[in-house]
Amino acid sequence: MKTLMSIFGGISFQSKFGIINATIVMFSFFVVKTLLLFRILDYSEITNWYEYLSVIFFMPPFFVVMGDIFRRTKTIEEDAYQKLNAIDATNLIVTFNDSGKVISVNKNFCDLMGYTEEELIGQEHKLLVPKEFANSYDYVNFWLNLRNGNSKSGEFERITKNGESKFIMGNYVPIRSSNGKYSVILKVATDITQQHESDVLINQKNTYLEHAAKILRHDMHSGINTYIPRGLSSLKRRLTPEIIKELKIESPIKMIEEGLKHTQKVYVGVREFTNLVKEDVQLDKTLCDLSEILNEYLKTTSYGKQVAIDVLPEIEVNEALFCTAIDNLIRNGLKYNDSDTKMVAIYMENEDTLCVHDNGRGMSQEDFLQLSKPYTRKTNQKEMGSGLGLNICVSILKEHGFTLTSENTGEGTLLRIKIKS
Repeated sequence: MKTLMSIFGGISFQSKFGIINATIVMFSFFVVKTLLLFRILDYSEITNWYEYLSVIFFMPPFFVVMGDIFRRTKTIEEDAYQKLNAIDATNLIVTFNDSGKVISVNKNFCDLMGYTEEELIGQEHKLLVPKEFANSYDYVNFWLNLRNGNSKSGEFERITKNGESKFIMGNYVPIRSSNGKYSVILKVATDITQQHESDVLINQKNTYLEHAAKILRHDMHSGINTYIPRGLSSLKRRLTPEIIKELKIESPIKMIEEGLKHTQKVYVGVREFTNLVKEDVQLDKTLCDLSEILNEYLKTTSYGKQVAIDVLPEIEVNEALFCTAIDNLIRNGLKYNDSDTKMVAIYMENEDTLCVHDNGRGMSQEDFLQLSKPYTRKTNQKEMGSGLGLNICVSILKEHGFTLTSENTGEGTLLRIKIKS
């Protein structure tokens, strides 16, 4: 019915007029014939010329209409053929019989698997799957469900002619034949091998990170918070002010103390973040003066006058995590910066937006979205990095309910942190 409507819906005005004309003529013809049949009218009153005239008026519009319908049907068939060609050109398509043997296969599938069409026709489906799966109960159940008319979709591993693993996202659809049995199985799939390998790599790296986080949370804790502070205190007790002055080591000792304080703060931030991710706990926040906590945090860094902090408001944050995120943004602004005088300014653009503005190379929103993905770095980037820093910053700020965007101002990068919804 829907197909008929689509055919008649697209016919020309002339055809529609012809249909109306033919309908009127045919209706008049049958009315007259009925009246004659029941002898309400006599043949002497109605001459045969009416019948001939009816045919003359009816036949031309009839052929016009049928020609238009034929053309419309042909257009629909051509459109369907083009769509099928598009599906065939962009997908992996295979048909199997109910025994699991290949009936037909398209070029895309042959290219992916390394076989020719002739080599695959008549082969069993299990040729293409891992041996462990082919010999399992799950495989038997897989085909049993298909024979019973149950579709199957998902991610599947397939083995090529040379033994390599390929991964596809596919749909197996049983097709019912005229005898009521599901004798043909149609598979339509796409190659997702590259995506699968990327996901595996990310999972491996995340596993390594989890191990590193365990080491950081437990093993490094003793060194940063116990052994180094005790050793430094013991050294200072043995060195009198006179000896320190004589050896001219006031500055190195101060640098060690500040470096230790900074490392302890970074450790707390990283520990908080890893605990947050691992344990899925709610973020612990307190009302903080942003100017005060950032200035205090940055005292233990080597940024010095390269960072200028304006008057900032009081808001609820996790101090350790928030300072870690801002520190990372500052470090990026100074690191990826070719200016003679590297600078980062932190200020409020308005009551809702905190800005971190550097005079470096500039990073657009498009670049920002790409680089904030895990393990992503610019291909032409000469500086070393893990590809995690910006992603961690975004994650920390997101946990606070904040959003981070980037703009290339032409004179550096302007990062906007939306701190209020």
